[in-house]
Order: sequence, then C-alpha cells, then structure tokens
Amino acid sequence: MRLNIKKLTIFVGCLVFLWILISYASVIEVPKTSSYKNAAVEIENRIIRLQQKMDEQIAESNRLLEKVKKLRKTDNDINEGEEEENAKDMEVLQHVAQPILPVLVIACDRVTVKRCLDNLVKFRPSKETFPIIVSQDCGHNATYEVIKSYTTLDSSISVVRQPDLSEIVLPRVKVKFRGYYKIARHYKFALNHVFETLGHEAVIIVEDDLDISPDFFEYFLGTYPLLLKDHTLWCISAWNDNGKMEVIDMSRPDLLHRTDFFPGLGWVLRREMWLTLAPKWPAAFFDDWLRNPVNIDGKACIRPEISRTYSFGKIGVSKGLFFDIHLRNIQLNMEYVEFTKLNLTYLLKENYDDALVQKVYNLPEMTAEEVASGVSGNNAVRVMYSNAKTYQRAAKKLGLMDDFRSGVPRTAYRGIVTCFVRGRRVFLAPDYDWTKYYPTWG
Repeated sequence: MRLNIKKLTIFVGCLVFLWILISYASVIEVPKTSSYKNAAVEIENRIIRLQQKMDEQIAESNRLLEKVKKLRKTDNDINEGEEEENAKDMEVLQHVAQPILPVLVIACDRVTVKRCLDNLVKFRPSKETFPIIVSQDCGHNATYEVIKSYTTLDSSISVVRQPDLSEIVLPRVKVKFRGYYKIARHYKFALNHVFETLGHEAVIIVEDDLDISPDFFEYFLGTYPLLLKDHTLWCISAWNDNGKMEVIDMSRPDLLHRTDFFPGLGWVLRREMWLTLAPKWPAAFFDDWLRNPVNIDGKACIRPEISRTYSFGKIGVSKGLFFDIHLRNIQLNMEYVEFTKLNLTYLLKENYDDALVQKVYNLPEMTAEEVASGVSGNNAVRVMYSNAKTYQRAAKKLGLMDDFRSGVPRTAYRGIVTCFVRGRRVFLAPDYDWTKYYPTWG
C-alpha cells in the first residue's frame, strides 16, 4: 500500500510537470523573419522621439537666451553711472599709458635761464613725453639768444614770445606792484598758448630760476594719475613751503601730502581746470589769488615732504627779501624715488581725509614749547590751536611759516599743518571741529 501511494505521488508529479511545460510552451513566440522589420521600425521611432526632445531643448535654450538679453538690457539701464565711471577710468589709463606733459618755462630777462634749461635737459627721461616750451616776456634780447641756443639744437624745445610789452597803467599807489601785474599777464598768455594754441591736456609749469631734483619728472609721472582720478584735486606741486631741514623728515623722500594751500614753484595744471580759471584770471598776484579756496572751488593740491624744486633766483620782483628770509633754506631732494611704482592711492580724498583726522585726534597732545625743547620721545604728537594768534605762536615756536592767505595757513589741509621736529612727527591742529577757513585770519 505504501508503495502504491509512493508511485501514485510520482505519477501525479510527472503529470503536473508535463502540464506546466505544455502551458509555458504555448506563450513562447517562435522568431520569424518579420522581427527584423519590427526592430527597424522601433529604431526609427526612437530616432523620432530623440529628435522631438532635441527640438524641445532648443526651444527652451532660445527662451533662456531671450531672458538673458532682457536682463542685460535692464542691467545696462540701471548701471549707466557705473559705465560712465568705467569710461573715466579708461581715460585715466590712456593718459597714464601715453602721457604728454610739456614743461612750460616762464622766462623774462634773466640769462640764468640757462641753468634751468640745463637741468631740465639733463634729467628729463623722454623728449616725447616732456617737450619743453619757453615763454619769454620782457623782450630781453640777451635772454632770448640764450633760449634760442637750445631751440636751434633740439626740436623738442621751442620758444614763444609774449607779444604785449605795453606798460600797464596803474594808480600811483600800485605802481610799485607793476611787476606782479606783468607776471599775471604773462602767465595768462603762456597758459593760453599751451592749452589753446598747442592743444595740450596738461602742463608742468616752472619759472626760469628753478633747479629741479633728479626725480622731478618721475615725481610728476607718478602723481599725474591722481589728478585724473580725484576731481577734488586741481594741482600737483613739487614744492613744500615748510621744506627746511629742521621741520621735514629727510628719511622720507617718498612721503606726499594733500594741501589746501597752493604751493606753486613747479606744478602741474590740467586744461580742464585752466578753462575754469582763465575767464576770471586776476590782473596781479595770481598765486595768492589761487590760494583763495573760493577761486579754486575748494579743491586741493598734492605736495611732497621734501621739495623737488629749489629757487636760485634771488633777484626778482620781491627784491630778494623773500629769498633771504625763506627760499634759501628750502631743501632740494637728491634721492631718486620711483613714484610710478608706488601705491599712491592713500592720497585720494576718499582714503585720506578720515584717516588723517582719526590719526591726528587720537595722538597724545603736547605744547609747541615742549616739542621745541626736545622733550624725550619720538612718537607723533599733536599741538592744538584755537585761533589765528595761537596758531601763529605755535608755528613760530616750531619753526614753520606763520602767515595766512585767505585764512589758509601754508601747507594746511583741513586746518592741519604737519611737520617733523626733533625726530618726531608733529601735527598742528585746530582744537575745534574744523569745517572751513576764516578769511579774516591773517
């Protein structure tokens, strides 16, 4: 019985297996020749679907491109001011890359103009960048012959003669100042010649009684970009009115300052500024006129710690008085500084003003008497003043020039005058919140 059950189980299992085998075989398709055609159709369908997807992606890309164009147009409209600033920067770069800074020599009746021209020729690095233009007043033939000896040999040196040699009619009380009237007339002619006749964009102005430092031209090449970039500046000067050895840091020939006081005596002027000055140019004393903040729209100049010019002209309209008292003692820099390789952006108003005020008013305070007596220490200090009298008293004690022009002390910036006395940096500063100069001072 057990055997029968075992056989029966095997038999039923075989039947079930056979049935499954037959059922599976019924759903299997035998490959036919038509399958190749079906495969080709499937590939073609896939290609069609791929093409459709590509078309959709191209359409989407075009939509994105249109959006980008609209965004760029909007961005351009918003950033018009930025583009103008970029254009100005490009102008600066072009001027810096290929500057032409002619040197205008103001001459009259001194044959010693030869000394001035010799130094200019000796130290100038390029005739193309620094052509020399001599403007002669006074009709002095001996001086003219000296100038012609240079123009004959060098085509980069030219001469023009001021044609109006007529006497200037003045009231009796002003006759003694006739020389100053002639100088102002000559300057106006010479600057009009450089900017209007010759079409230059900027000029370095020197007088015929100036020596120059070995880095005179490098100084102006390095600082000229500041004049293009910072529209609160109107001139670059090579002169420090307080440039005597006792009150400057002789170890810092690279140090430059901003000043509200026009120094003159070797300076750069741009055509743009001249066009604003020329219509109101004064009949006399033009240098003091330029020291009035009203006439220069409150703009500033750059000046060096150590002067890049030295005046050897004792004889002039001032009769030698100012030379003996002051000019004789100004130090001329003799160490060559590569200003074109220095970062001078600290002189830009946006960087300079706040830094100066913060520095000065955080310094310890001393009296001018303490500084002059050599109280121990070499740290920077400030000396305070409250009015014209206290300023002059402190300035005299420190060895500085104590006069004012239109209320502006010599070398001052925002009312602050800096010097270097007995091994320490000193800032003579107002003890009040400075906002302007007072023309009644001095």
